[in-house]
Amino acid sequence: MKLINAFFFKILKFFPENFIKFFSSRYIAGFTIEETLSICRELNAKGFVLTLDILGEHTTTKEESSKITDLYKKLLIKIYDNNIDANISVKPSHIGQDVNDSLFKKNLALLANQALKLSNFIRIDMEDSRYTNLSIEAYKNLSKNQNNVGIVIQSYLKKSLHDLKKLKNKNLNIRLCKGIYSESNEIAFEKKSDINKNFLDILEYAFSRKIYIGIATHDEHLLEKSYELIKKYKMKSNEFEFQALYGVPLQKWFARNQENSFKTRLYLPFGEDWYDYSMRRIKENPSIAKYVLLNIFKR
Repeated sequence: MKLINAFFFKILKFFPENFIKFFSSRYIAGFTIEETLSICRELNAKGFVLTLDILGEHTTTKEESSKITDLYKKLLIKIYDNNIDANISVKPSHIGQDVNDSLFKKNLALLANQALKLSNFIRIDMEDSRYTNLSIEAYKNLSKNQNNVGIVIQSYLKKSLHDLKKLKNKNLNIRLCKGIYSESNEIAFEKKSDINKNFLDILEYAFSRKIYIGIATHDEHLLEKSYELIKKYKMKSNEFEFQALYGVPLQKWFARNQENSFKTRLYLPFGEDWYDYSMRRIKENPSIAKYVLLNIFKR
């Protein structure tokens, strides 16, 4: 079955982008800010809180990174004006890291200050290991004076628990996920069991220190173990949240969170750079490619 699904995915790569765009709406929360805000209202009404991510990465000029930074500033204003329950997530390479460190830090500070003025929050997304130390350093510096900034910790990296233990600032806010980037086995775990163990070790450390944490996983085993740790440490519902990607089936799990008054935040990517993200999601779940192609032949 895996080989068949992979075959469907390879075929799909030869189809025109406009065709893929039609099916990408499962994973993309709009191609413009206005489309995305409409989806945000619907999801807020269903009980979800949100984080918004403008698709794209690796800007190569100061002008490009400034354009993305300005777009995020506009997004924060739109969130405020429309009373949307959402914050933003920002990739370092998207706002200048590939140009130089100082440009990234400057743009990040601009966004953090804008978010603070509008009573909002900004999450520094974690990219591959080239950006890990810089991202953590930027977070440490910003969070000394502001409590509206968060960071991501990835459990597939062997040093992640150590990185978390080095963060001594008050009001830490962590998003814990497995991680998706390809890394050498010298710095990253390869076995799912090792990645999951590290995930739970990090989660337990955060709970034991009352560090606010977003539990970002769709892994049912990790979800069950997370519920057990919540009970073990008698965590209050305002001390953590669950997080998931937009487009992942959540009904049964979300109903359980609602029963327990646990916050559930959806990660909503949107924007013009939708193609690569959509294909990555399809590659992770090749049965979607099969579904797309079967619908072609039905038409």
